[in-house]
Amino acid sequence: MWQPFNNGTTLGLKGSESGETIRDEEHVQGARITLEQNANIAPFTITCGIYGWMVHTRFFATEDEAVAEYDKMKASLSEIVERFSDPNYDDRRGTEKAMEAFVETYP
Repeated sequence: MWQPFNNGTTLGLKGSESGETIRDEEHVQGARITLEQNANIAPFTITCGIYGWMVHTRFFATEDEAVAEYDKMKASLSEIVERFSDPNYDDRRGTEKAMEAFVETYP
């Protein structure tokens, strides 16, 4: 369900944290996750969001840690947004709680 954001055209470009984008993916149900290196605040950053709901950024000292967390965060984002694939899904409070838990899990 994940695909390169904008067909991969953002790789190598400056990201939201002013670093070089090294991974950038979008979930078909409405989420995005981006990994940057050499950002202004930290050597590596992950910025992710669920369209219309939230944006969250984390900072890392090493690439190994950032890549490992990127993969975990991507899986967790999938669990949240895949609920939206059900046309009858209407649980705003449940979605809010899931996002709160996401931010607590990935501070």
